[in-house]
Amino acid sequence: MSWNARALDVLAAGEPTPLIDFPVQAPGIRLLLKDESAQPTGSLRHRHARALFRQAVLDGLVTEGTTVVEATGGNAAVAQAWFARRLGLPYIVVMPGERSRARARAVEELGGECRFVTPPLAIYDAARGIPGHFLDQFGRAAEHDLAEELFAQVRPDWVVTGAGTGATSATLGRWVRDHDVPCRIAVADPDNSAYFPGWTLDVSDYATGMPSRIEGIGRPRVEPGFRPDLVDLVIPVPDAASVAAARHLRAVTGLAVGGSSGTALWAALELVERMRARGESGTVVSLVGDAADRHLATYHDEAWAAAKGLDAGPYADELRRRVALRPGGE
Repeated sequence: MSWNARALDVLAAGEPTPLIDFPVQAPGIRLLLKDESAQPTGSLRHRHARALFRQAVLDGLVTEGTTVVEATGGNAAVAQAWFARRLGLPYIVVMPGERSRARARAVEELGGECRFVTPPLAIYDAARGIPGHFLDQFGRAAEHDLAEELFAQVRPDWVVTGAGTGATSATLGRWVRDHDVPCRIAVADPDNSAYFPGWTLDVSDYATGMPSRIEGIGRPRVEPGFRPDLVDLVIPVPDAASVAAARHLRAVTGLAVGGSSGTALWAALELVERMRARGESGTVVSLVGDAADRHLATYHDEAWAAAKGLDAGPYADELRRRVALRPGGE
């Protein structure tokens, strides 16, 4: 078997991630969480990484021995390093900011190399200057296999996701359109991000110039992978609401999720509330992007939130009104 054939076997879809029932105070409406933290690398970025590698192999851009390069941090870097190791490829990631052992550890433990660059926006030029194949997760935002898997499990009325590269909402929206499925796609967008104003104003290159405080989603500009024509609704979510929802999700499920999952959950509960007010029934699915103990020191920590100026209290009160907690919850 050739290296390319073996690589495509490695990059085949894995086991489906589970759906979790999330209780809500809305008779006739079901809210499900698609738990991407069950992926081998613990996040939705696992699908993104697999799709990027698969497309690069199919296009002949990555072959045996090719050095793979990316400009990113966090979950995306870990997922890409995991696939590079399984494919036997060198992996170099350029991360923004000063060198941090804590940030580099997960990638280096998978055999990858981390390089740190300041100012943060210089990471892209730095990555392009490294010999090898630049994956370019924003410029080449590859649609992945989430939609096919999800719609084989359930046929919801709404699916809610955050947007980073835009690949996930595009994947879902294209599948729904191509298969003529009566489901709508909503994007949950945090403070400072360009997606909500860009979608609202129909400006494809809208930019805020401000970074998102919610890891993994929100962008200072509308990225090429975002397809506004495949999205039915974009819901702005205050960062403090994302924090409150992340904590609430943990109280109900035990999953120590990040802020992106909180953002998506808050938007999903907004949809549930609107459906309830209209007397509608149906199913809403919200994505759990990741869950990890490291989030306990950030989104789930009062001191961290206070230092960021994020008062989750009023939003926590609203969540208690909307959500029917299981016994043992807060």
